[in-house]
Amino acid sequence: MPVSPAPRTDFDKLPLVMAELETVVGLECHVELSTRTKMFCGCRNAFGDDPNTNVCPVCLGHPGTLPVPNREAIASIMKIGQALDCAIAPHSLFHRKNYFYPDMPKNFQISQYDLPICVGGHLDVDVEGVTRRIGITRVHMEEDTGKTTHGSASGRIHEADYALIDYNRAGVPLVECVSEPDMRTPEEAAAYLRELRATLESLDVSDVRMEEGSLRCDANISLRPVGQAELGTKVEIKNMNSVRSMERALNFEIARQTKAIENGEPIVQETRHWDEDAGATKSMRSKEEAFDYRYFPEPDIPPLEPDAAWVDEIRATVPELPRARRERYVAELGLKPDVAGVLVADRAWTDVFERTIALGVDAKAAANWITQDLAGLLNKHGVAPADSRVTPEHLAELIGLIADDTVSGAGAKVVLEELVAGSGDLKPDAPSFRGVGEVVERLGLKQVSDAGELGPIVDEVLAEHPDVAEQFRGGKETVLGFLVGQVMKRSGGSANPQLAQELLRERLTG
Repeated sequence: MPVSPAPRTDFDKLPLVMAELETVVGLECHVELSTRTKMFCGCRNAFGDDPNTNVCPVCLGHPGTLPVPNREAIASIMKIGQALDCAIAPHSLFHRKNYFYPDMPKNFQISQYDLPICVGGHLDVDVEGVTRRIGITRVHMEEDTGKTTHGSASGRIHEADYALIDYNRAGVPLVECVSEPDMRTPEEAAAYLRELRATLESLDVSDVRMEEGSLRCDANISLRPVGQAELGTKVEIKNMNSVRSMERALNFEIARQTKAIENGEPIVQETRHWDEDAGATKSMRSKEEAFDYRYFPEPDIPPLEPDAAWVDEIRATVPELPRARRERYVAELGLKPDVAGVLVADRAWTDVFERTIALGVDAKAAANWITQDLAGLLNKHGVAPADSRVTPEHLAELIGLIADDTVSGAGAKVVLEELVAGSGDLKPDAPSFRGVGEVVERLGLKQVSDAGELGPIVDEVLAEHPDVAEQFRGGKETVLGFLVGQVMKRSGGSANPQLAQELLRERLTG
Protein backbone atom coordinates (compact mmCIF):
# COMPACT_ATOMS: atom_id res chain seq x y z
CA MET A 1 0.00 0.00 0.00
CA PRO A 2 1.41 3.44 -0.87
CA VAL A 3 2.44 5.45 2.14
CA SER A 4 1.14 9.00 2.38
CA PRO A 5 3.99 11.50 2.82
CA ALA A 6 4.28 13.02 6.27
CA PRO A 7 3.14 16.64 6.66
CA ARG A 8 5.70 19.02 5.16
CA THR A 9 7.22 21.38 7.65
CA ASP A 10 10.32 22.65 5.80
CA PHE A 11 9.46 23.25 2.15
CA ASP A 12 12.96 24.50 1.27
CA LYS A 13 14.40 21.02 1.83
CA LEU A 14 11.85 19.17 -0.33
CA PRO A 15 12.35 18.25 -3.99
CA LEU A 16 9.86 19.72 -6.43
CA VAL A 17 8.32 16.29 -7.11
CA MET A 18 8.14 13.54 -4.47
CA ALA A 19 7.78 9.97 -5.71
CA GLU A 20 4.98 8.01 -4.09
CA LEU A 21 6.51 5.51 -1.65
CA GLU A 22 5.60 1.95 -0.77
CA THR A 23 6.61 -0.07 2.24
CA VAL A 24 8.40 -3.42 2.00
CA VAL A 25 8.40 -5.69 5.07
CA GLY A 26 9.83 -9.13 5.78
CA LEU A 27 9.62 -10.94 9.12
CA GLU A 28 12.02 -13.28 10.90
CA CYS A 29 10.11 -15.23 13.54
CA HIS A 30 11.85 -17.37 16.17
CA VAL A 31 9.80 -20.16 17.72
CA GLU A 32 10.82 -22.11 20.82
CA LEU A 33 9.64 -25.69 20.50
CA SER A 34 7.82 -27.29 23.42
CA THR A 35 9.88 -30.48 23.43
CA ARG A 36 10.48 -32.26 26.72
CA THR A 37 14.26 -31.74 26.51
CA LYS A 38 16.69 -29.32 24.91
CA MET A 39 18.05 -29.54 21.37
CA PHE A 40 21.37 -31.26 21.96
CA CYS A 41 21.21 -32.60 25.54
CA GLY A 42 18.80 -34.21 27.98
CA CYS A 43 18.14 -31.12 30.12
CA ARG A 44 14.53 -30.24 30.87
CA ASN A 45 12.93 -27.69 28.53
CA ALA A 46 10.66 -25.67 30.84
CA PHE A 47 9.81 -21.99 31.26
CA GLY A 48 9.87 -20.32 34.68
CA ASP A 49 12.10 -22.74 36.62
CA ASP A 50 14.70 -21.36 39.03
CA PRO A 51 17.68 -19.87 37.17
CA ASN A 52 20.44 -22.22 36.06
CA THR A 53 18.73 -25.39 37.27
CA ASN A 54 18.12 -26.96 33.83
CA VAL A 55 21.75 -27.10 32.73
CA CYS A 56 24.44 -29.72 32.12
CA PRO A 57 28.00 -29.88 30.72
CA VAL A 58 26.66 -30.11 27.14
CA CYS A 59 24.51 -26.97 27.11
CA LEU A 60 27.10 -25.14 29.25
CA GLY A 61 29.73 -25.90 26.62
CA HIS A 62 32.20 -27.81 28.78
CA PRO A 63 35.23 -29.10 26.84
CA GLY A 64 34.93 -32.67 25.57
CA THR A 65 31.13 -32.82 25.56
CA LEU A 66 29.26 -33.86 22.41
CA PRO A 67 25.84 -32.68 21.17
CA VAL A 68 23.18 -35.26 20.26
CA PRO A 69 20.30 -33.90 18.09
CA ASN A 70 16.78 -34.11 19.48
CA ARG A 71 14.73 -36.33 17.15
CA GLU A 72 11.43 -34.84 18.41
CA ALA A 73 12.64 -31.32 17.55
CA ILE A 74 13.67 -32.36 14.04
CA ALA A 75 10.27 -33.97 13.51
CA SER A 76 8.62 -30.75 14.71
CA ILE A 77 10.48 -28.52 12.27
CA MET A 78 9.60 -30.85 9.39
CA LYS A 79 5.97 -30.67 10.53
CA ILE A 80 6.16 -26.86 10.48
CA GLY A 81 7.73 -26.93 7.04
CA GLN A 82 5.00 -29.17 5.65
CA ALA A 83 2.27 -26.93 7.12
CA LEU A 84 3.90 -23.97 5.34
CA ASP A 85 4.14 -25.89 2.07
CA CYS A 86 7.95 -25.97 2.21
CA ALA A 87 10.15 -28.56 0.55
CA ILE A 88 11.92 -30.86 3.03
CA ALA A 89 15.57 -30.95 2.03
CA PRO A 90 16.96 -34.47 1.54
CA HIS A 91 20.32 -33.23 2.84
CA SER A 92 20.89 -30.42 5.35
CA LEU A 93 23.65 -29.42 7.74
CA PHE A 94 24.16 -27.85 11.14
CA HIS A 95 26.77 -25.09 11.26
CA ARG A 96 28.62 -23.26 13.97
CA LYS A 97 27.75 -19.58 14.18
CA ASN A 98 30.72 -18.10 16.01
CA TYR A 99 30.50 -15.09 18.26
CA PHE A 100 31.43 -14.20 21.82
CA TYR A 101 28.64 -13.03 24.08
CA PRO A 102 27.85 -13.91 27.71
CA ASP A 103 24.55 -15.67 26.90
CA MET A 104 26.42 -18.16 24.64
CA PRO A 105 28.34 -20.48 26.99
CA LYS A 106 30.11 -22.28 24.08
CA ASN A 107 31.00 -18.99 22.33
CA PHE A 108 29.23 -20.35 19.26
CA GLN A 109 25.66 -21.26 18.41
CA ILE A 110 24.72 -24.46 16.59
CA SER A 111 22.51 -23.29 13.75
CA GLN A 112 21.87 -23.86 10.04
CA TYR A 113 23.36 -21.68 7.35
CA ASP A 114 23.23 -22.39 3.61
CA LEU A 115 21.60 -25.84 3.80
CA PRO A 116 18.42 -25.49 5.92
CA ILE A 117 16.03 -28.36 6.46
CA CYS A 118 12.94 -26.54 5.01
CA VAL A 119 13.04 -24.29 1.95
CA GLY A 120 10.46 -22.34 -0.02
CA GLY A 121 6.80 -22.38 0.93
CA HIS A 122 4.14 -19.76 1.62
CA LEU A 123 1.43 -18.62 4.01
CA ASP A 124 -1.85 -17.10 2.79
CA VAL A 125 -3.33 -14.29 4.88
CA ASP A 126 -6.55 -12.28 4.61
CA VAL A 127 -6.45 -8.50 4.95
CA GLU A 128 -9.66 -6.51 4.51
CA GLY A 129 -11.25 -9.28 2.44
CA VAL A 130 -8.24 -9.72 0.15
CA THR A 131 -6.05 -12.84 0.28
CA ARG A 132 -2.30 -12.17 0.11
CA ARG A 133 0.26 -14.94 -0.40
CA ILE A 134 3.41 -14.34 1.67
CA GLY A 135 6.42 -16.34 0.56
CA ILE A 136 8.53 -18.33 3.01
CA THR A 137 12.26 -18.23 2.26
CA ARG A 138 13.35 -20.90 4.71
CA VAL A 139 12.59 -22.58 8.00
CA HIS A 140 15.70 -23.69 9.85
CA MET A 141 16.73 -25.11 13.19
CA GLU A 142 19.08 -23.70 15.81
CA GLU A 143 19.54 -23.59 19.57
CA ASP A 144 18.41 -20.71 21.74
CA THR A 145 20.71 -18.60 23.87
CA GLY A 146 20.61 -17.92 27.59
CA LYS A 147 18.62 -15.05 29.07
CA THR A 148 20.39 -11.89 30.24
CA THR A 149 18.79 -9.66 32.86
CA HIS A 150 20.36 -6.22 33.12
CA GLY A 151 20.53 -4.60 36.54
CA SER A 152 18.74 -1.34 35.85
CA ALA A 153 15.24 0.00 36.32
CA SER A 154 14.61 0.00 32.56
CA GLY A 155 16.41 -3.28 31.82
CA ARG A 156 18.62 -1.52 29.23
CA ILE A 157 22.25 -2.45 28.76
CA HIS A 158 23.72 1.06 28.79
CA GLU A 159 22.02 1.91 32.11
CA ALA A 160 22.91 -1.35 33.91
CA ASP A 161 25.32 -1.71 36.82
CA TYR A 162 25.49 -5.48 36.39
CA ALA A 163 24.01 -8.36 34.37
CA LEU A 164 22.65 -11.76 35.45
CA ILE A 165 22.73 -14.78 33.13
CA ASP A 166 20.23 -17.65 33.25
CA TYR A 167 21.33 -20.59 31.06
CA ASN A 168 18.08 -22.55 31.42
CA ARG A 169 17.10 -21.33 27.94
CA ALA A 170 20.51 -22.02 26.38
CA GLY A 171 20.15 -25.00 24.07
CA VAL A 172 16.34 -24.93 23.82
CA PRO A 173 15.22 -25.96 20.29
CA LEU A 174 14.57 -22.82 18.27
CA VAL A 175 13.00 -22.68 14.80
CA GLU A 176 13.45 -19.60 12.63
CA CYS A 177 10.80 -18.88 9.97
CA VAL A 178 12.06 -16.33 7.47
CA SER A 179 9.51 -14.70 5.16
CA GLU A 180 10.07 -13.11 1.79
CA PRO A 181 9.79 -9.27 1.74
CA ASP A 182 6.22 -9.60 0.45
CA MET A 183 4.30 -7.49 2.98
CA ARG A 184 3.38 -3.92 2.11
CA THR A 185 1.63 -2.61 5.22
CA PRO A 186 1.83 -3.05 9.00
CA GLU A 187 -1.66 -4.60 8.81
CA GLU A 188 -0.41 -7.30 6.41
CA ALA A 189 2.56 -8.00 8.69
CA ALA A 190 0.20 -8.32 11.68
CA ALA A 191 -2.09 -10.67 9.73
CA TYR A 192 0.91 -12.81 8.76
CA LEU A 193 2.17 -13.02 12.34
CA ARG A 194 -1.29 -13.93 13.66
CA GLU A 195 -1.74 -16.61 10.99
CA LEU A 196 1.73 -18.03 11.63
CA ARG A 197 1.06 -18.10 15.38
CA ALA A 198 -2.27 -19.87 14.89
CA THR A 199 -0.67 -22.37 12.51
CA LEU A 200 2.16 -23.21 14.91
CA GLU A 201 -0.26 -23.54 17.83
CA SER A 202 -2.50 -25.88 15.82
CA LEU A 203 0.54 -28.10 15.13
CA ASP A 204 1.12 -28.45 18.90
CA VAL A 205 4.85 -27.77 18.50
CA SER A 206 5.03 -24.60 20.64
CA ASP A 207 2.88 -22.62 23.05
CA VAL A 208 3.78 -19.49 20.97
CA ARG A 209 3.48 -17.15 23.95
CA MET A 210 5.08 -13.88 22.87
CA GLU A 211 4.94 -12.56 26.44
CA GLU A 212 7.19 -15.45 27.55
CA GLY A 213 9.51 -15.26 24.55
CA SER A 214 8.54 -18.59 22.99
CA LEU A 215 7.57 -16.62 19.86
CA ARG A 216 9.80 -13.67 18.96
CA CYS A 217 9.71 -11.55 15.85
CA ASP A 218 12.17 -9.22 14.12
CA ALA A 219 11.02 -7.03 11.23
CA ASN A 220 13.01 -5.87 8.22
CA ILE A 221 11.52 -2.73 6.67
CA SER A 222 12.45 -0.44 3.80
CA LEU A 223 10.75 2.15 1.61
CA ARG A 224 11.04 2.56 -2.16
CA PRO A 225 9.29 4.49 -4.94
CA VAL A 226 6.18 2.73 -6.23
CA GLY A 227 7.08 0.69 -9.31
CA GLN A 228 10.76 0.32 -8.43
CA ALA A 229 11.96 -3.31 -8.33
CA GLU A 230 15.09 -2.64 -6.29
CA LEU A 231 14.63 -2.70 -2.53
CA GLY A 232 15.38 0.34 -0.43
CA THR A 233 17.85 0.48 2.45
CA LYS A 234 16.82 -2.11 5.02
CA VAL A 235 16.32 -1.39 8.71
CA GLU A 236 15.87 -4.24 11.20
CA ILE A 237 13.62 -3.74 14.22
CA LYS A 238 13.96 -5.87 17.37
CA ASN A 239 12.27 -6.16 20.79
CA MET A 240 8.64 -6.42 19.71
CA ASN A 241 6.81 -8.67 22.17
CA SER A 242 3.28 -8.54 20.77
CA VAL A 243 1.46 -8.17 17.46
CA ARG A 244 0.33 -4.71 18.53
CA SER A 245 3.92 -3.71 19.33
CA MET A 246 5.03 -4.84 15.89
CA GLU A 247 2.30 -2.78 14.18
CA ARG A 248 3.22 0.29 16.23
CA ALA A 249 6.93 -0.15 15.50
CA LEU A 250 6.35 -0.50 11.76
CA ASN A 251 4.06 2.54 11.64
CA PHE A 252 6.64 4.61 13.52
CA GLU A 253 9.43 3.46 11.23
CA ILE A 254 7.40 4.22 8.09
CA ALA A 255 6.84 7.78 9.35
CA ARG A 256 10.50 8.18 10.34
CA GLN A 257 11.88 6.94 7.02
CA THR A 258 9.33 8.90 4.98
CA LYS A 259 10.29 12.12 6.75
CA ALA A 260 14.00 11.43 6.20
CA ILE A 261 13.48 10.77 2.48
CA GLU A 262 11.41 13.94 2.08
CA ASN A 263 14.14 15.93 3.81
CA GLY A 264 16.83 14.44 1.58
CA GLU A 265 18.46 12.54 4.45
CA PRO A 266 20.00 9.11 3.79
CA ILE A 267 18.48 5.99 5.38
CA VAL A 268 21.16 4.12 7.32
CA GLN A 269 21.19 0.32 7.26
CA GLU A 270 21.05 -0.54 10.92
CA THR A 271 19.37 -2.51 13.70
CA ARG A 272 16.90 -0.53 15.80
CA HIS A 273 15.32 -1.29 19.17
CA TRP A 274 11.58 -0.78 19.72
CA ASP A 275 10.92 1.19 22.90
CA GLU A 276 7.35 0.35 23.93
CA ASP A 277 7.07 3.17 26.49
CA ALA A 278 8.40 5.85 24.16
CA GLY A 279 6.52 4.47 21.16
CA ALA A 280 9.64 4.83 19.02
CA THR A 281 12.50 2.85 17.50
CA LYS A 282 16.04 3.69 18.63
CA SER A 283 19.34 2.87 16.95
CA MET A 284 21.23 -0.15 18.35
CA ARG A 285 24.01 -0.82 15.85
CA SER A 286 24.86 0.07 12.28
CA LYS A 287 25.82 -2.18 9.37
CA GLU A 288 29.51 -1.46 10.00
CA GLU A 289 29.20 -3.05 13.44
CA ALA A 290 27.54 -6.24 12.17
CA PHE A 291 29.24 -9.48 13.16
CA ASP A 292 31.19 -11.80 10.87
CA TYR A 293 29.95 -15.12 12.24
CA ARG A 294 32.55 -17.30 10.41
CA TYR A 295 30.09 -20.12 9.75
CA PHE A 296 31.52 -23.58 9.23
CA PRO A 297 29.91 -27.06 9.34
CA GLU A 298 29.39 -28.44 12.85
CA PRO A 299 31.99 -31.25 13.02
CA ASP A 300 30.26 -33.17 15.82
CA ILE A 301 26.86 -33.58 14.10
CA PRO A 302 26.40 -35.59 10.89
CA PRO A 303 24.21 -34.27 8.04
CA LEU A 304 20.43 -34.55 8.39
CA GLU A 305 19.07 -36.92 5.75
CA PRO A 306 15.49 -37.86 6.71
CA ASP A 307 14.18 -40.84 4.76
CA ALA A 308 10.99 -40.52 2.73
CA ALA A 309 9.04 -42.84 5.03
CA TRP A 310 9.73 -40.63 8.06
CA VAL A 311 8.77 -37.48 6.13
CA ASP A 312 5.49 -39.12 5.05
CA GLU A 313 4.82 -40.29 8.60
CA ILE A 314 5.18 -36.73 9.90
CA ARG A 315 3.03 -35.33 7.07
CA ALA A 316 0.21 -37.64 8.18
CA THR A 317 0.22 -35.94 11.61
CA VAL A 318 -0.38 -32.42 10.25
CA PRO A 319 -3.88 -31.48 11.48
CA GLU A 320 -6.50 -29.29 9.88
CA LEU A 321 -4.81 -25.90 9.58
CA PRO A 322 -6.41 -22.61 10.67
CA ARG A 323 -7.28 -21.40 7.18
CA ALA A 324 -9.02 -24.66 6.26
CA ARG A 325 -10.80 -24.70 9.62
CA ARG A 326 -12.10 -21.15 9.17
CA GLU A 327 -13.38 -21.97 5.70
CA ARG A 328 -15.12 -25.08 7.04
CA TYR A 329 -16.78 -23.16 9.87
CA VAL A 330 -18.16 -20.66 7.35
CA ALA A 331 -19.20 -23.14 4.64
CA GLU A 332 -20.51 -26.00 6.77
CA LEU A 333 -21.58 -24.37 10.05
CA GLY A 334 -22.80 -21.07 8.65
CA LEU A 335 -20.61 -18.90 10.89
CA LYS A 336 -19.69 -15.36 9.91
CA PRO A 337 -16.05 -15.06 8.73
CA ASP A 338 -15.06 -12.72 11.58
CA VAL A 339 -16.58 -15.06 14.19
CA ALA A 340 -14.81 -18.06 12.63
CA GLY A 341 -11.58 -16.04 12.68
CA VAL A 342 -11.83 -15.39 16.43
CA LEU A 343 -12.51 -19.08 17.17
CA VAL A 344 -9.53 -20.25 15.12
CA ALA A 345 -7.04 -17.58 16.24
CA ASP A 346 -6.55 -19.24 19.64
CA ARG A 347 -6.38 -23.01 20.08
CA ALA A 348 -8.14 -22.78 23.44
CA TRP A 349 -11.18 -21.18 21.77
CA THR A 350 -11.11 -23.77 19.00
CA ASP A 351 -11.11 -26.60 21.54
CA VAL A 352 -13.97 -25.07 23.58
CA PHE A 353 -16.07 -24.54 20.46
CA GLU A 354 -15.46 -28.00 19.03
CA ARG A 355 -16.25 -29.71 22.32
CA THR A 356 -19.38 -27.59 22.86
CA ILE A 357 -20.95 -28.37 19.50
CA ALA A 358 -20.00 -32.03 19.96
CA LEU A 359 -22.51 -31.97 22.85
CA GLY A 360 -25.27 -31.17 20.36
CA VAL A 361 -25.37 -27.39 20.76
CA ASP A 362 -26.27 -25.24 17.75
CA ALA A 363 -23.00 -24.02 16.22
CA LYS A 364 -24.08 -20.41 15.73
CA ALA A 365 -25.38 -20.11 19.30
CA ALA A 366 -22.19 -21.67 20.70
CA ALA A 367 -19.97 -19.42 18.57
CA ASN A 368 -21.79 -16.26 19.61
CA TRP A 369 -21.73 -17.06 23.33
CA ILE A 370 -18.03 -17.98 23.18
CA THR A 371 -16.73 -15.09 21.07
CA GLN A 372 -18.92 -12.35 22.53
CA ASP A 373 -20.07 -13.02 26.08
CA LEU A 374 -17.51 -15.48 27.40
CA ALA A 375 -14.55 -13.80 25.67
CA GLY A 376 -15.66 -10.40 26.96
CA LEU A 377 -15.98 -11.63 30.55
CA LEU A 378 -12.62 -13.41 30.52
CA ASN A 379 -10.95 -10.29 29.13
CA LYS A 380 -12.68 -8.15 31.77
CA HIS A 381 -11.37 -10.35 34.58
CA GLY A 382 -7.92 -10.91 33.04
CA VAL A 383 -8.38 -14.66 32.53
CA ALA A 384 -6.75 -16.42 29.58
CA PRO A 385 -9.07 -18.68 27.53
CA ALA A 386 -6.95 -21.70 28.42
CA ASP A 387 -7.41 -20.93 32.14
CA SER A 388 -11.19 -20.44 32.05
CA ARG A 389 -13.15 -22.51 34.57
CA VAL A 390 -16.21 -22.38 32.28
CA THR A 391 -16.23 -25.72 30.46
CA PRO A 392 -17.97 -26.79 27.24
CA GLU A 393 -20.40 -28.75 29.43
CA HIS A 394 -21.34 -25.54 31.28
CA LEU A 395 -21.87 -23.69 28.01
CA ALA A 396 -23.96 -26.52 26.58
CA GLU A 397 -26.16 -26.58 29.68
CA LEU A 398 -26.57 -22.80 29.70
CA ILE A 399 -27.47 -22.61 26.00
CA GLY A 400 -29.91 -25.48 26.52
CA LEU A 401 -31.62 -23.60 29.36
CA ILE A 402 -32.04 -20.61 27.04
CA ALA A 403 -33.47 -22.80 24.27
CA ASP A 404 -36.14 -24.32 26.54
CA ASP A 405 -37.06 -20.91 28.02
CA THR A 406 -35.83 -21.79 31.50
CA VAL A 407 -33.68 -18.64 31.52
CA SER A 408 -33.74 -15.51 29.37
CA GLY A 409 -30.79 -14.26 27.36
CA ALA A 410 -30.29 -11.44 29.85
CA GLY A 411 -30.47 -13.88 32.75
CA ALA A 412 -27.99 -16.18 31.03
CA LYS A 413 -25.46 -13.33 30.90
CA VAL A 414 -25.79 -12.95 34.68
CA VAL A 415 -25.27 -16.69 35.11
CA LEU A 416 -22.17 -16.62 32.91
CA GLU A 417 -20.71 -13.75 34.91
CA GLU A 418 -21.23 -15.82 38.06
CA LEU A 419 -19.52 -18.82 36.47
CA VAL A 420 -16.51 -16.71 35.45
CA ALA A 421 -16.03 -14.58 38.54
CA GLY A 422 -18.34 -15.93 41.25
CA SER A 423 -17.24 -17.29 44.59
CA GLY A 424 -18.31 -19.85 47.14
CA ASP A 425 -20.21 -22.99 46.20
CA LEU A 426 -21.48 -21.46 42.94
CA LYS A 427 -17.97 -21.61 41.47
CA PRO A 428 -17.81 -24.30 38.76
CA ASP A 429 -14.68 -25.75 40.37
CA ALA A 430 -16.21 -25.87 43.87
CA PRO A 431 -16.68 -29.43 45.24
CA SER A 432 -20.39 -28.76 45.93
CA PHE A 433 -21.16 -27.28 42.50
CA ARG A 434 -24.16 -29.10 40.98
CA GLY A 435 -24.51 -27.50 37.58
CA VAL A 436 -25.62 -24.35 35.79
CA GLY A 437 -29.29 -25.05 36.60
CA GLU A 438 -28.55 -24.66 40.29
CA VAL A 439 -26.97 -21.24 39.66
CA VAL A 440 -30.14 -20.18 37.83
CA GLU A 441 -32.28 -21.31 40.76
CA ARG A 442 -30.07 -19.79 43.45
CA LEU A 443 -29.92 -16.41 41.69
CA GLY A 444 -33.68 -16.40 41.11
CA LEU A 445 -33.26 -16.19 37.34
CA LYS A 446 -35.61 -18.96 36.34
CA GLN A 447 -37.84 -17.56 33.61
CA VAL A 448 -41.59 -17.32 34.14
CA SER A 449 -43.18 -18.90 31.08
CA ASP A 450 -46.61 -19.60 32.56
CA ALA A 451 -49.35 -17.27 31.29
CA GLY A 452 -51.35 -17.68 34.48
CA GLU A 453 -48.40 -16.56 36.61
CA LEU A 454 -47.32 -13.74 34.31
CA GLY A 455 -50.82 -12.39 33.56
CA PRO A 456 -51.30 -10.45 36.84
CA ILE A 457 -47.93 -8.71 36.33
CA VAL A 458 -48.97 -7.66 32.81
CA ASP A 459 -52.27 -6.29 34.17
CA GLU A 460 -50.43 -4.27 36.82
CA VAL A 461 -48.11 -2.73 34.23
CA LEU A 462 -51.02 -1.74 31.99
CA ALA A 463 -52.87 -0.23 34.94
CA GLU A 464 -49.82 1.85 35.86
CA HIS A 465 -49.28 3.14 32.29
CA PRO A 466 -52.73 3.84 30.76
CA ASP A 467 -51.31 6.66 28.59
CA VAL A 468 -48.79 4.30 26.98
CA ALA A 469 -51.52 1.74 26.41
CA GLU A 470 -53.60 4.39 24.61
CA GLN A 471 -50.61 5.30 22.43
CA PHE A 472 -50.34 1.66 21.35
CA ARG A 473 -54.06 1.50 20.58
CA GLY A 474 -53.61 4.67 18.57
CA GLY A 475 -51.15 2.91 16.28
CA LYS A 476 -47.81 3.58 17.98
CA GLU A 477 -46.38 0.03 17.95
CA THR A 478 -42.95 1.06 19.27
CA VAL A 479 -44.26 1.63 22.80
CA LEU A 480 -44.77 -2.11 23.17
CA GLY A 481 -41.06 -2.48 23.86
CA PHE A 482 -41.37 -0.08 26.80
CA LEU A 483 -44.22 -2.10 28.27
CA VAL A 484 -42.30 -5.37 27.88
CA GLY A 485 -39.40 -3.72 29.69
CA GLN A 486 -41.70 -2.74 32.55
CA VAL A 487 -42.93 -6.34 32.83
CA MET A 488 -39.33 -7.56 32.92
CA LYS A 489 -38.48 -5.01 35.59
CA ARG A 490 -41.47 -5.86 37.78
CA SER A 491 -40.74 -9.58 37.48
CA GLY A 492 -37.10 -9.10 38.43
CA GLY A 493 -36.00 -10.15 34.95
CA SER A 494 -37.63 -13.55 35.25
CA ALA A 495 -40.49 -12.99 32.79
CA ASN A 496 -40.33 -14.68 29.40
CA PRO A 497 -40.14 -11.58 27.16
CA GLN A 498 -41.83 -13.29 24.22
CA LEU A 499 -44.75 -14.43 26.38
CA ALA A 500 -44.92 -10.98 27.99
CA GLN A 501 -45.22 -9.38 24.55
CA GLU A 502 -47.95 -11.85 23.52
CA LEU A 503 -49.98 -11.18 26.70
CA LEU A 504 -49.60 -7.42 26.36
CA ARG A 505 -50.69 -7.44 22.73
CA GLU A 506 -53.62 -9.72 23.57
CA ARG A 507 -54.88 -7.38 26.30
CA LEU A 508 -54.29 -4.17 24.35
CA THR A 509 -56.15 -5.39 21.29
CA GLY A 510 -59.08 -6.62 23.41
